[in-house]
Amino acid sequence: MSFSQIKIKLTNDEKNELQEIVRKHKSMYQIVIRAKIISSANNTNDIWISHELNISRDMVTFWKKRWNKLTNKNISAYEKLQDVKRSGAPLKFTAEQICKLFKIACEKPQDYNRPISHWTARELSDELIKQNIVQSISPRHVGRLLEEADLKPHKIRYYLDTKKDENFHIRSKNICNIYSQAFEINNNGGKVFCNDEMCGIQALEREAPDKLMKPGQPERHEFNYKRHGTLSLIANLDVATGKIINPTIGPTRNEEDFKNNIMNTIIEHKSSNQIHFIVDNLNTHQSKSLVKLVSEIDGFNGDLGKERKYGIMKSMKTRQEYLSDINHKIVFHYTPKHSSWLNQIEIWFSILVRKLLKRASFKCLSDLKETIFSFIDYFNNTMAKPFKWTYKGKVLAN
Repeated sequence: MSFSQIKIKLTNDEKNELQEIVRKHKSMYQIVIRAKIISSANNTNDIWISHELNISRDMVTFWKKRWNKLTNKNISAYEKLQDVKRSGAPLKFTAEQICKLFKIACEKPQDYNRPISHWTARELSDELIKQNIVQSISPRHVGRLLEEADLKPHKIRYYLDTKKDENFHIRSKNICNIYSQAFEINNNGGKVFCNDEMCGIQALEREAPDKLMKPGQPERHEFNYKRHGTLSLIANLDVATGKIINPTIGPTRNEEDFKNNIMNTIIEHKSSNQIHFIVDNLNTHQSKSLVKLVSEIDGFNGDLGKERKYGIMKSMKTRQEYLSDINHKIVFHYTPKHSSWLNQIEIWFSILVRKLLKRASFKCLSDLKETIFSFIDYFNNTMAKPFKWTYKGKVLAN
């Protein structure tokens, strides 16, 4: 028994485009099926195509005819495989009803005696009917209306209530001034460093090798991995040069670790007139051992006081005031509360994550440590340059 076959003429560009549609993982399933029908039209009969693709023969015939009908139109292969746009049914709901839906969706479900954390389309549909706003409406239609209005009750984002400390403007202005003066300070024999820790860097080893990218296919990484522990990185960013200075990597980042990093950085730049460190308000950044280090460098022979009793050592506030004294050779500048973004080292940490940590695989902790040090050397030699700092310490809008 023979069947007449509908012939299709395909240009080389159309063949390539159809192959690309089939190959792409993100292509819609029905579009891929249609592309396979057209690609196989001249090489395979309709019965075999319907059998291979598990579809009806009528569907094969329909899309072949549809393709031929659109042949002379100047549109892409992808557009030829799309469904015909339909006019749709007339609107069933008034603008007032839709506005009431949006109003309810933007309020708390608890206000309507529903003990849930957020609305779903089904519950909004039920609430509209319950309040006699509409006689009936499907959850799917509610979802479409919310999508058109860009309302997403199912999503949530965190924010920080910006009740900044009373010295926010003063502190941020001070740090921005230090950034603007960094080149002058450097030329006059001083240094400006941004210092912070990056904790919990995991040494993850993938259980299978990576598969390199191919045309139309990105690089692929094994999902499963082994954990080999974590390390902490303490680093200093030289604001004037953009280089990372005196990085230390170890299993901890306690008071002693931070003090030793600062001490080694000072020793390495002992010929500098004055050294400025920009840090956040972590307790290890205003510790007793740090006060003792700075006092020894300044040759202070007086009484430093006693913790929780009196003097410089009394509290973190008094220690911070001492460490921030601009008359010292070593001066610490503290970012305002919840404003670590003012510290430029955070920008470099994001570079480290994007350029190395996000994709790398490490066999052990020592491998992780050596790789980070190698990246820092590479960064300093090939990428390091001062960050262009545009914020000037102005009050931010809420």
